[in-house]
Amino acid sequence: MKVNQSKYVSIVLKGMAMGAADVVPGVSGGTIAFITGIYEELITSISNINFSLIAVLKNDGFSAFWKKLNGNFLLSLFLGILISIFSLMKLTSYLIENHPIYIWSFFFGLVLASIWYVGKQIEKWNAVNVIGLLVAAVLAYVITLLTPASEEAGLPYLFLCGALAICAMILPGISGAFILVLLGVYEKISTAVSEFDLVTVATVGAGAIVGLLSFSKLLKWLFNNYKNFVLAVLTGFIAGSLNKIWPWKEVTEVMVVKDKEIPISELSVLPQNFNGDAHLIPAIICACVGFLCILALEYFGGKTRKVE
Repeated sequence: MKVNQSKYVSIVLKGMAMGAADVVPGVSGGTIAFITGIYEELITSISNINFSLIAVLKNDGFSAFWKKLNGNFLLSLFLGILISIFSLMKLTSYLIENHPIYIWSFFFGLVLASIWYVGKQIEKWNAVNVIGLLVAAVLAYVITLLTPASEEAGLPYLFLCGALAICAMILPGISGAFILVLLGVYEKISTAVSEFDLVTVATVGAGAIVGLLSFSKLLKWLFNNYKNFVLAVLTGFIAGSLNKIWPWKEVTEVMVVKDKEIPISELSVLPQNFNGDAHLIPAIICACVGFLCILALEYFGGKTRKVE
């Protein structure tokens, strides 16, 4: 019993780590899931959600339904994610606004270590895998250069945004929050979460559920049939996304939302070319802490898998 309790407490903590990453535009919760060793179980569990579960519930009872759903795992994980989203959204926004170099340096180190971690899972390298990695890296880099949309966010559009963002969110290397920035609704959704605007949150959540159930089945099939290629593509996505979280940026265009200026176009520059105090030494320390966090997650994730 204690082992099971310890297991699900661990999954809640992993969910909190995923949620903490997901609220930052540029960092993927899917990367955290992969590093902590729960990624394939997450994709498999979600992809197994279908109408046959209703028949199991009707014929065999709730216990059999919950077991087939892998309910304890999913409940623990999504509980952790929700705890982070609702508790860290304001803190993350504050840190990005007031200490951007420190927070982006931390996440740069974290994502840099993620490239190494995901890449080392590839058991066989060939020309196709290398090409997949390079194409994915270029595509992710191009995405980081896109200018956010200024779409009027009605409920149908928010539903679509939720579906697209969740697909990105479960892919290591692609940030769901950044997709929301590109779609022009990150500010609206973050405000809705902090102010408990249930209509907006429920609309985005419904879109996320539809996107998650659809996309997870494709991901499961890809992992079962082309695992090394998928891992190569994911490694490329993570590498290409580094431009988005480079700590030293020069803002070239802003968008005003509720009398607040939000950068929508930025250019990465070297620390010596940064307009202001580059905080180089503290930034390097923050990046090293981020890198070490991934090593720690890998270490404890490995120990958890051995226990299980």
